[in-house]
Amino acid sequence: MKILVLNSGSSSVKYQLLEMDNEQLIAKGLVQRIGSEKSSLTHKAAGRPDKKINRHILDHTEAIHVLLEVLKDPEDGVIENADEIVAVGHRVVHGGEAFSGSVPITQEVLDTIYDNVALAPLHNPPNIKGIEACMSVMAKSLQVAVFDTAFHQSIKSDAFLYALPYRLYEKYGIRRYGFHGTSHRYVAERAREYLKDIPLDQQKIVTCHLGNGASITAVKGGQSVDTSMGLTPLEGLLMGTRSGDVDPAAILYVMEHEGLTLSEIDTLMNKRSGLYGVSGVSNDMREVQQRAEQGLYRCMLAVKIFCYRIRKYIMAYAGAMGGLDAVVFTGGIGENSPQVRKLSVAGLEFAGICLEEEKNQSTRSEGPVHKPDSKVQILVIPTNEELVIARDAREVYIEHNKERAA
Repeated sequence: MKILVLNSGSSSVKYQLLEMDNEQLIAKGLVQRIGSEKSSLTHKAAGRPDKKINRHILDHTEAIHVLLEVLKDPEDGVIENADEIVAVGHRVVHGGEAFSGSVPITQEVLDTIYDNVALAPLHNPPNIKGIEACMSVMAKSLQVAVFDTAFHQSIKSDAFLYALPYRLYEKYGIRRYGFHGTSHRYVAERAREYLKDIPLDQQKIVTCHLGNGASITAVKGGQSVDTSMGLTPLEGLLMGTRSGDVDPAAILYVMEHEGLTLSEIDTLMNKRSGLYGVSGVSNDMREVQQRAEQGLYRCMLAVKIFCYRIRKYIMAYAGAMGGLDAVVFTGGIGENSPQVRKLSVAGLEFAGICLEEEKNQSTRSEGPVHKPDSKVQILVIPTNEELVIARDAREVYIEHNKERAA
């Protein structure tokens, strides 16, 4: 059973083709600069030479045509025709309160995704473009929506509501939704393998997805009970270019004294803040750390703020869950920065969170980095959001066929 996984951006389509009988990656690639004369496709397939195609790709529909041409290439292709792909799993950032799981995409589902554009104006529109392109080009394949927000629908109202007039929640859906759900879900499930001595319904895990976008989730008994991102992905941790938590009054103050419009303050907080805003150097943690090692004060400060906020959230969520069994680091920074992991748990030995420095420095893949006597496990688990999407698409496809046959 072959599943295609798509992550559609405003001018890009990232894809993976997986054989789900053994959950093996067959091919992956990226179509970028869609709509530009400099658009291109890069493609990698197991046992086949890498390919790069430079040509003007007009829109997302043409992008799907081009990637299918590569997958079906007579010499280097991995499928004979598109009908071998039984389902396409689409990453959809915002599903609002409508979806607590992955679903086949019908017109009603698509309309609901459209309804949530206001909550994710940068993400849902390109997600929709990818869906509509596949519905046009791959009519025989089941289209499946997998939502970033779905995993967090288990969060209770006392954790997801803001202390604003309740009518704003009723009228506009103003509440915490959370994101990176597929990543938090995947690493929490992997962490269970390390917590076999603890019954699932008693497990308390904090998952830290740290990348250019960063969020932390409290997972109790396999379910999300709180998460750091909110109505939008702006809330919570300091990120590559996002501010994370900030006093709302500070926003009004800056708008008044800088003479900024709503659009300009949105750009400032989402694209000019975070690591980039504090360091003045880069939104890339690797470059910020490198400059910090050279003694650049603002880069050192950016790293410290980043890790301090992680540390606060870890302990806040331990309190919310009434205990803690494991802390998981994932994402580009979480998986690859020993310094960030070290600083993020520094001083938490009193809570039984004890890092083993040698393990932390030497790990290059999945595994524990805590001391033998640490009461709380500290785990590095590379995320695999595409596999989660493919698994969900497979299950939805199977259920869909059962319902059709009934």
